[in-house]
Amino acid sequence: MNAKRLVAWNVRRLRVEKGLTQEALALSADVDMSHLANLEIERANPTVELLELIANALGSHISELFRPFPEDAKKPGPLKKGRKPTSISRS
Repeated sequence: MNAKRLVAWNVRRLRVEKGLTQEALALSADVDMSHLANLEIERANPTVELLELIANALGSHISELFRPFPEDAKKPGPLKKGRKPTSISRS
């Protein structure tokens, strides 16, 4: 199995299991949200340091990011019913 695919799958799986948006995980891990998004769609190659930051933010051991998944498994779905809109006051 492709390591980039394995990491992408597990980051998304753990993030969705924890009920975190990409934005919330990126903020918690102190990483750029677009880089995290690219990691989840297999467009970025993560460093070991990045994987450690993400694993810590997810409350998981880094080895969880390399956990195999069945070939016929479906991609982890989106979070339930999106984000609440943020109100911005205009003067």
